[in-house]
Amino acid sequence: MNSPAVTTVLITGLKTGAESHQKTDQVAVEEPLEIRLNGEAIVTLMRTPGDDLELVAGFLFTEGLIKHRDDLREIAPCPHPNAERPGNILNVTLAPHVRVDLAALRRHIVASSSCGVCSKTSIASVRRNFPAIHSRLRVSAETIHTLPARLRAAQETFAQTGGLHASAWFDPQGNLLVLREDVGRHNALDKLIGHRLLQNITESEGLLLVSGRVAFEIVQKALAARFPLIAAISAPTSLAVEFAQENNQTLIGFLRDGRMNIYTQPQRITADKCRPDSRLTRMARS
Repeated sequence: MNSPAVTTVLITGLKTGAESHQKTDQVAVEEPLEIRLNGEAIVTLMRTPGDDLELVAGFLFTEGLIKHRDDLREIAPCPHPNAERPGNILNVTLAPHVRVDLAALRRHIVASSSCGVCSKTSIASVRRNFPAIHSRLRVSAETIHTLPARLRAAQETFAQTGGLHASAWFDPQGNLLVLREDVGRHNALDKLIGHRLLQNITESEGLLLVSGRVAFEIVQKALAARFPLIAAISAPTSLAVEFAQENNQTLIGFLRDGRMNIYTQPQRITADKCRPDSRLTRMARS
């Protein structure tokens, strides 16, 4: 079955001690997606095609431009006479009650795209838009240890290309609810969040698993989607740890090979041999 996320290319293979040979390989597709707001271009994202409506909805939500499903009237392709793929331009029509300062929005997007969140003012804005989490979620360490294998088993495009990030939403029992893939780790999470938004899912006691490292933006987006627990296969950054602690989010890193590091709010992880206290707890060294 053809997938818009995968393309086949001709390559030259070479091994030590052997002659080169030509063969085909499957690679992840990366294409621009221009987002227009009420007909005006606001940003172009480099993404893997697929689940584009969710990506746009999730992006607008985590940027604080919309707060509810009802804020969106329509997300639709915008045909362009010179575009090879018209689906790479999407126009968002907002509900009449939503007001957006396009000039301020463009300045914010340029800043956040070039260097992440660039100032204390920007971080303060995130805190105003998305309050801290209050959750009684408890998940067993045994369940959490099973999640990376479940994630990998469900990554169809990664299995073909080896080139995509993934974000997955699991329930507290470890059942996979939604998984999204993309060449950009932020995009994968925005697609997942956009799915929840379009389905009117605003709160959950589930947890988020991401396939790469965790920087501030991942924690911020998880906060916007009200995830009390974030787990990652790789490492977090210092600002991600600080922000998760401030917002009562449990942050786990290096979740692999039967180990994990719990950086913040360890009380949500239950295990017979792990009795976390209020201090920074590490279940294993990476």
